[in-house]
Amino acid sequence: MAVTLAAATGSPAAAQGGPCGQSSGSSGSAALGSSSGSLRDFGLPWLTGPPDGGVPQLVGRTQAIEMVTGPGSPNETIERFNVSGTDLGIMWDAYNGDVLMAFGDTVGDCDVPGDDWRSNVLFRSNDRNLADGMRIDSSPLDGPNHSRQVIHGLFGLPPGSPIEYTVIPTAGVAVGTDQYVRYMSVRSWDTPGNWTTNYSGLARSTDNGETWTTEPSTARVNAAGLDIPGLPAVSAGNENFQQSAFVPGADGWIYEFGTPSGRFGPARLARVQGGQINDLAAYEYWNGSGWVPDISAAAEVIPGTVSELSVQWNDYLNKYVAMYTDPVKGLVIRQADRFEGPWSGTQTLLNGALLPGLYGGFMHPWSSGRNLHFVATTWNRYNVIYMRTDLEGLQMAATDSVDRPDPTTTGESRLLDIEYPGE
Repeated sequence: MAVTLAAATGSPAAAQGGPCGQSSGSSGSAALGSSSGSLRDFGLPWLTGPPDGGVPQLVGRTQAIEMVTGPGSPNETIERFNVSGTDLGIMWDAYNGDVLMAFGDTVGDCDVPGDDWRSNVLFRSNDRNLADGMRIDSSPLDGPNHSRQVIHGLFGLPPGSPIEYTVIPTAGVAVGTDQYVRYMSVRSWDTPGNWTTNYSGLARSTDNGETWTTEPSTARVNAAGLDIPGLPAVSAGNENFQQSAFVPGADGWIYEFGTPSGRFGPARLARVQGGQINDLAAYEYWNGSGWVPDISAAAEVIPGTVSELSVQWNDYLNKYVAMYTDPVKGLVIRQADRFEGPWSGTQTLLNGALLPGLYGGFMHPWSSGRNLHFVATTWNRYNVIYMRTDLEGLQMAATDSVDRPDPTTTGESRLLDIEYPGE
């Protein structure tokens, strides 16, 4: 049984007052402060301030190019989509001329009840010039200039509800003309860096991301007693695949890296033939020496504390690159010749000393050559930054397990200033 859920009842937020992070006054006005408080009161406690559009001016191999979303973004996401604050921006090649981009919890107008909170939204881009930024072409809408929540959980509840608090994309991939998104159903936000999930779902779109349907049978259930028809039972090992990163293989397989809920677990590896992606029984798991059908046998392939993982082949390095956030080191990459590993030691691109609250580094699927293009989020901006790193000199053997020094501590990277819109 497929479950297709419509958007929560109610009309899109009207253009009353100012969107979150915007006002008619100057930066830091009382209006912005009240917006921030509104967000926290409604249930978005991770926000440390109103969404802002400050672009970090960095010295070093990693540079911030522009804001993809929010105040000051050339994409005008507030005016075009009523998106003033959002995070993540998971990207994948739709193989139809577009890159699709899935975002997590999103806010719009802070002067309406609930701040126009949506658990997720989706953008499309066909911008082939990665050097000067990333232009957004369209987004699924439910009203004039209003991006709608595209993926709803199996409970059919609005954001902030008990049991299913929010539904956040973690990975996307194209299989033929269909698009798939792995998402996590968040039951509760716990201590910092920890959260509890109900299940990891798989949503499918046959119209380039406009509408999405979830088959309950595709869910990796992580909590007992969920009353949803067709939902599989809890299975040992499901807890290790609550967040994902998809990578299309050259051999017809879709590879899926999995991590537990939260930010403190290693990554494991699964694969499935593209035509069977909806069939959990068709998945195989790497156990350290071979592929087996038992999810509980999946071995660690990327050790340590892996969160918001992005993996893709890089022609310049001639390696697979894994990008993720380490709670201590910041945004790091590792390199490997094979999905199964071994994976090299870490190389830090940015740490919290440069950009406090940094998380969610996701590579652009069309990135090639010496510059690696990606997006990242910071808690204080609560918006997505478009960035690049110069890869020259970062070649690393997969068997080299020694972590490289943090470029901030060596003096190679530093923050000069934050450039705000209008300055």
